[in-house]
Amino acid sequence: MASESFTDAFALVSANVLFAPWTLVTSIFLHGSVDHLLYNMFALALFGMILESIIGGKKFLMLFFSGGIFASIGAALFYPSAIGASGAIFAILGALTILRPRMVVWVAGIPMPMFVAAAVWALMDLVGMFAPGQTANAAHLFGLAFGLVYGYTLVKKFREERRQKSAGPLSRTDIDNWERKWMVQP
Repeated sequence: MASESFTDAFALVSANVLFAPWTLVTSIFLHGSVDHLLYNMFALALFGMILESIIGGKKFLMLFFSGGIFASIGAALFYPSAIGASGAIFAILGALTILRPRMVVWVAGIPMPMFVAAAVWALMDLVGMFAPGQTANAAHLFGLAFGLVYGYTLVKKFREERRQKSAGPLSRTDIDNWERKWMVQP
């Protein structure tokens, strides 16, 4: 089948990575199923758009590709072969964890701050390392670790502004200003 030979030509095969180093990148763009592709596209669109709006396109692309390559190296150490963008996406999650730790995300139907969600995802991947399956959990962990480090390099410039707690209830002026800005006037 043509698609199988195409995938074989560009998938990361650990035994061949020194002879075909480009597969550290090309494997990021291959997926094992439509579901795999859709899950990765959803996560990339959701978290990628948030992070790209914070750090800009150039830094975002640098993170995506560098994190993806680092995750591919991690995958090559643990698995005979690997494909998918999950490691690069976990790098995005890692950077968001540092830059927006209190941003609320939903994990398994439960809202939680980004730093808690990252810990839950890391724990699930650590457990997954010891349970045989089709997921390259090591690639996720390597990508997440890369993203955390990358996030630390950006934290001074892109840190979340801390809001001062209000001294008391909103004044009538505050409420009027909010209504003028956000409410549709008849």
